[in-house]
Amino acid sequence: MEINDERGSIFISPTAYADQARWHAVADELRRDAPVLRVEAEGYSPFYVLTRHADVFEVSRRSDLFHNTRKSVIGPDANFAFLTSLGIEPKTLIHMDGVEHRDHRHVTNDWFKPAAVKGRQSDIDAIADEFVDRLADFGGTCDFARDIAVPFTLRVIMSIFGIPRDDERLMLELTQGIFGAADPEYFGDVGDPLEYLTGTIARFDDYFAALTEERRAHPTGDLATVIANGEIDGCPMERHARLWYFIIVATAGHDTTSYALSGGMEELLRHPDQMAALAADPGLATNAAEEMIRWTSPVRSFLRYAQADTEIDGVPIAAGDRVLLSYPAANRDDAVFVDPMRFDIRRPDAEKLISFGLGVHYCLGSQFARREVRTMLPKVLERVSSIALDGDPVWAEAAFVGGVKRLPIRYTLR
Repeated sequence: MEINDERGSIFISPTAYADQARWHAVADELRRDAPVLRVEAEGYSPFYVLTRHADVFEVSRRSDLFHNTRKSVIGPDANFAFLTSLGIEPKTLIHMDGVEHRDHRHVTNDWFKPAAVKGRQSDIDAIADEFVDRLADFGGTCDFARDIAVPFTLRVIMSIFGIPRDDERLMLELTQGIFGAADPEYFGDVGDPLEYLTGTIARFDDYFAALTEERRAHPTGDLATVIANGEIDGCPMERHARLWYFIIVATAGHDTTSYALSGGMEELLRHPDQMAALAADPGLATNAAEEMIRWTSPVRSFLRYAQADTEIDGVPIAAGDRVLLSYPAANRDDAVFVDPMRFDIRRPDAEKLISFGLGVHYCLGSQFARREVRTMLPKVLERVSSIALDGDPVWAEAAFVGGVKRLPIRYTLR
């Protein structure tokens, strides 16, 4: 790949994110000497990468000046052209702005308010207990990411959706087909990630079309009913937007959280003193969850498009230019976080994380993510008398959403 500054490749290469040490070393260098980096890479329209917390914060705050568009996720131009030629054009909350975004977000907003999420704590506890109980079935070894974190977070969002348990395996396959399409582990049998992605979207369409018909005929009290019967300006939500609403809740509702959970567990395993502290004082879980979400930053980036000429850190940004908000880089900025490359569940500045974005596009599911992480890990530590890595963790090869996808552990139960 021809690129004007090779350092810019870390933001578009799925494999780059699988080597976290190297990735953060390069990002740290950029924060110091090129915090607004113009990237001109073969096959990509030019863009600027923001690696400082203050810049990511300001652009996120200025939704009047920097907009989301249908191309809010970084990717090769050819991919967008191919999907467009097939009539596939994502239309989720992250692809909207202004009144359109406000009205569509309003459809489900009440479900994700702090009070509403707090009201589901007993459900989250029960689901967490169920998966912690499974540790007894694995015989002292398992893949924490695959066997615990992924199915636990999937069960939580599916229970909110109202999806039958028998369909969870299908939902997992489809959600990984969206966010994992760049990882050979997922599309390997197909051979072409774009073919895998388009096939996944078609299967999602079939499933959620049937679910919409069912929930309209027989409404229940679940989130699927709310989306199926959602209205915009007094009219039923347009079919395309409804499909993508289902997709974004199903995917972002568990993939990101499972990555935060498995990545958080990896760091506890690498820091036995902090694991012992959390086991001794579950009250640390709230701050620990913030630190884990800062550390893992499962959502890598979003693109924003300038609506007028402006500048960032003295770098001119013309109307129409696009800027990439790098959340992992911003979350390791030493201008905001003390010793940011150190994992610390007692970190006093953990709440300054920017993993969930900011402003009108602040992550709708942030309260669920926090509760799931801070609920599961103390329950695991309460159940085990010893726990350690049983092999090398593996990070997903993904440039949009990713994290620890394999976390082999060995343990003994109390």
